[in-house]
Amino acid sequence: MQEPEEKKIALELLETEQAYVNRLHLLDQVFYTELMKEAKTGKTVPEEVVKMIFSNISSIYQFHAEFFLPELQKRMEDWDCNPRIGDVIQKLAPFLKMYGEYVKNFDKAVELITAWSEKSPPFQELIADIQKRKVCANLTLQHHMLEPVQRIPRYELLLKDYVRKLPPQSPDRGDAEKALEMIFMVAKHSNAAIAEMERLQNLWVVYQRLGLEDDIVDPSNELIKEGPIQKISTRNNSTSEKYLFLFNNMLLYCVPKVIQVGAEFQVHLRMDVEGMKVRELKDTEFPHTFLVSGKQRTLELQARSEEEMNAWIE
Repeated sequence: MQEPEEKKIALELLETEQAYVNRLHLLDQVFYTELMKEAKTGKTVPEEVVKMIFSNISSIYQFHAEFFLPELQKRMEDWDCNPRIGDVIQKLAPFLKMYGEYVKNFDKAVELITAWSEKSPPFQELIADIQKRKVCANLTLQHHMLEPVQRIPRYELLLKDYVRKLPPQSPDRGDAEKALEMIFMVAKHSNAAIAEMERLQNLWVVYQRLGLEDDIVDPSNELIKEGPIQKISTRNNSTSEKYLFLFNNMLLYCVPKVIQVGAEFQVHLRMDVEGMKVRELKDTEFPHTFLVSGKQRTLELQARSEEEMNAWIE
């Protein structure tokens, strides 16, 4: 008798979970524990830094090692009389929200490892020493840390495959489909959290470049486009270098600062997007020119190329 396809996938889930728990053990019980022990001696890095690098890896490890893996093992041992895993995965799904914190922190963690490896040779040596051990399989700490980030998409793929292979009348169909939907929502939740965090970080960087002017700093704004532009002065037929930031609700017309202390730009004019009109100008002397007119005033601007002009108008 050949094993049914859905059982093969369920076994693959169990095997990958076993390997994954080993990886979490390495991160939590080896890297985190040993780096923390050294940090407490005050010779390598502050304890706070180690905590920031590993985020909530301990909770993730405990959940998988003490709950999810044993439940899966029990299920696979009883498979012949009770061929189902959907209900176990439904219990798992809500806990996967813990990953949001870990995943959001991942880039910051990698930056901290790099920065402190340069600042603190003992820190770097300890990591290198652990990486040499057989259990690390010649892979770096950063590589191992990526594993939890990739785990939820992996569950999603395996479960999709499992549902696809289930016979229509399988007792596990309803539970497995519900479990898949729950995992899908968690994956979406963690991706949305990352995207939102990146948007806010990028926005904050832009605000710093603009000198954090009170009336501009608003977390709900969305930066659509930014870049250098030439301002045409019709009075003396010349152009001068300016810089634009286009948000969903306003256009900031800025001047690059010569002395860059703090802010990079000074906001000369803020135009509301509401009621703004934009059109191309056919000017033989100044090609790629367009006109932006708003409630506040009208600007005659020149882009570096037709492509760039079209991108701004768009």
